[in-house]
Amino acid sequence: MTRRALDLLGGAICLLLAIVLLVVGLKANSLGDFAHDNVRQNLEEQKIFFPKESELQAAERSTDVVKNAGKQVLTGSQAEAYANDFIAVHLSHIAGGKTYSEVSAAAQADPTDTKLAGQAQTLFRGETLRGLLLEAYAFGKMGDEASAIAPWLLGGAVLLALLGLGGLLHAFTHADRHRVGDTGTTAI
Repeated sequence: MTRRALDLLGGAICLLLAIVLLVVGLKANSLGDFAHDNVRQNLEEQKIFFPKESELQAAERSTDVVKNAGKQVLTGSQAEAYANDFIAVHLSHIAGGKTYSEVSAAAQADPTDTKLAGQAQTLFRGETLRGLLLEAYAFGKMGDEASAIAPWLLGGAVLLALLGLGGLLHAFTHADRHRVGDTGTTAI
């Protein structure tokens, strides 16, 4: 194989890989933007606010809740804090820390117990909201990851494009057509 053929092949492969990385990088950036916009829009519509710091009880005073005190829940990380450090605290005080499924089973076994039925309903609502907020967190986290990897992919695309163009430039500007590996010849 001549040096020119090797330069052409290497340059073409680099350019092809650059195109692939460019497309994947742009898609990752787009998906990151979509995830962040979607999370924000859906959370904004729910109008969930952290209590003001002066209103927080001792059990609610996690670092993330205090940091977000008085703010509206608009990001995935805020949704996680609200779900795990605020709602979960309140749910743990209902029915001695039992879950909805445990309390619901007990309420179904004793349909006359209105206290259990009320606890089951409260736990269902709280655990559902907590689950939805944790889904928003997960979606936001995926958006964070996509946004974080996009610049690396785009940078790799630029690097490969430069290498590919360099290989093609070398192939067309150097007259050396010796076979790579021939003894006594110098490949440029």
